[in-house]
Amino acid sequence: MADHTKPGVDDPREDPRNDGTLPLRQDCKYSLLVPTSMGTRLTPAQGQPMHTGGPLMLQATSAESNVASVSSYLGLSAKVLTTFVKGSPIARFIQDDLASRHLDYEGPELDQGGPWGYRHQINLADSGCGSRGPRVFNDRAGEVGRTLNVKDFDLERIFGQEGVQIIHLSGLIAALSPETGTFCLELARAAKKHGTRVSFDLNHRATFWKNRETQLGEIFTEIATAADILVGNEEDFQLCLGIEGPEAGGKKLVEKIEDFKKMIQRVSEAFPHATAFATTLRQVVNANCHRWGAILSAAGQWYVEEPREIVVLDRIGGGDGYVGGMLYAVLRQMMPLNWLRFGWATGALATTMLTDYGQPADEEQVWKIWEGNTRVDR
Repeated sequence: MADHTKPGVDDPREDPRNDGTLPLRQDCKYSLLVPTSMGTRLTPAQGQPMHTGGPLMLQATSAESNVASVSSYLGLSAKVLTTFVKGSPIARFIQDDLASRHLDYEGPELDQGGPWGYRHQINLADSGCGSRGPRVFNDRAGEVGRTLNVKDFDLERIFGQEGVQIIHLSGLIAALSPETGTFCLELARAAKKHGTRVSFDLNHRATFWKNRETQLGEIFTEIATAADILVGNEEDFQLCLGIEGPEAGGKKLVEKIEDFKKMIQRVSEAFPHATAFATTLRQVVNANCHRWGAILSAAGQWYVEEPREIVVLDRIGGGDGYVGGMLYAVLRQMMPLNWLRFGWATGALATTMLTDYGQPADEEQVWKIWEGNTRVDR
């Protein structure tokens, strides 16, 4: 494994950035596009559990906008496709938050329809502390994001005239409702038509899939057929795409990695258009200490960042941070080894922040996280 403290021939900051593993369209207004259902996150202060009460921190959140934030904070152009509740102060709060993250946004505003009508989802989450693990409760009743519909967006303008280098799709949005599944599928089709690369994080959620397995299996398979980058763990690939995988159970790290490699070989045969496959590796020591790693296959080559200890303030968003950093590295045309390293570091960064998304200051900060360099930067 590389020495993470000494720059040299393996110094990622010397990356020539001309790899060509995944060539990108160049005549684009946007580097990254994400469809999402925006909501709010309420988190108790100082790691306290939600049920004990006390002050709460309000955030605007979604997994997909969290992915895009890595690129937007580092200066690339990124855009969110979503929908809002018309006249809602929460919608205004979300819009202002996206603007503060340097994210463009587009989407219709729907009438609330009275007190029992539409609203933005609420994520109730404590971060845990030490031996007490975090707990998350999702309140999605009346979620306006379930109405995301392709008819509300001009895909020819977005992909053809404006241009997008990569679109990142999430299984959370594809499975949210029949409308959002069709929406994601049409986005993938339009992206391929116009030369936009497609990233797809499978993100299986059993509650979303209940009694919809056949319908969602067909949609996910068609999106995966168009994907250039597929993200997911063993369970995601098995449950979303029907790929044969390893049996669950307590295994050593090396066995888990080898099982994942064997399964990805089957995935790549079923979806030959895909260039890259990725997942994270996480071993929980306690709520504030994890062993964090990642694995990536790109153009047939394997890259592994073996788990090492990181300090965790709030674990939520670490996986999205990894995907966000990986996609940033792809957009910057780094070598595939540094897709893995940069994603590992931005995932680790996200777990040190009160928000559930990382806010990198610059690339140098990210590389110092990967190196394990926490000295004062004066």
